[in-house]
Amino acid sequence: MQPWPYPFWLAHRGAGKIAPENTLAAFRTGASLGFRAFECDVKLSADGVLYLLHDDDLDRTTNAVGPAKDRAWQEISHLDAGGWLDAEFAGEPPASLEDIAKFCDKNHLAVNLEIKPCPGMEDPTGQAVARWVAQHWPHSSPLPLLSSFEVASLKSAQAQAAHIPRALLLERLYQDWLGTSLELGCCAVVLEHTQVSQEAITQAHAQGLRVLAYTVNELQQAQRLRAWGIDGLITDNMGLPQR
Repeated sequence: MQPWPYPFWLAHRGAGKIAPENTLAAFRTGASLGFRAFECDVKLSADGVLYLLHDDDLDRTTNAVGPAKDRAWQEISHLDAGGWLDAEFAGEPPASLEDIAKFCDKNHLAVNLEIKPCPGMEDPTGQAVARWVAQHWPHSSPLPLLSSFEVASLKSAQAQAAHIPRALLLERLYQDWLGTSLELGCCAVVLEHTQVSQEAITQAHAQGLRVLAYTVNELQQAQRLRAWGIDGLITDNMGLPQR
């Protein structure tokens, strides 16, 4: 297998349970707790700006409502993406991908960018993320790992910038999951934690693929997966790496 530049532990959506997910506040909080790698979700605004948001709608994590795909970045950037979690974070704006790149570069952090397109935006979002990373990601930082559940997004990213590492996200192991991963030129798979077995890890490693799991929050489970040889764990539990 190729050398693996990413730390073992990745903070899910930043420190997305104790700070507002997918914001700079979440990244700052996770970094202050010792995390050196992060997972986050990237979308494309109506006017072509890449920014962080998990849901297709704005309702849960901002003070706006309705589909995110219809909003321009100028409007999104002025939303409150923190007050929903705690008054301490009121006024925290959504983070652009540019914000995240600068923060990671300044603090020597690695990142897994999940391409999380709004419905119907699978191709353009994958293309836009890969193109932006290829053109703008700081040379002093490791390239981000681009992951997605959407095969179309990974194909677009591959066509746009094949040198940027990619990972197929899988909620379940279907029959040809390994073949699909290899066809997409992936270097890794990111599996829902209940789908991980020692056999699956061995099969992936035999094909040169790294294996990560999401979202692992219990110590016993983390220890078992690590004993099986897994390459990385995405977690909401900010204290788990110290246990």
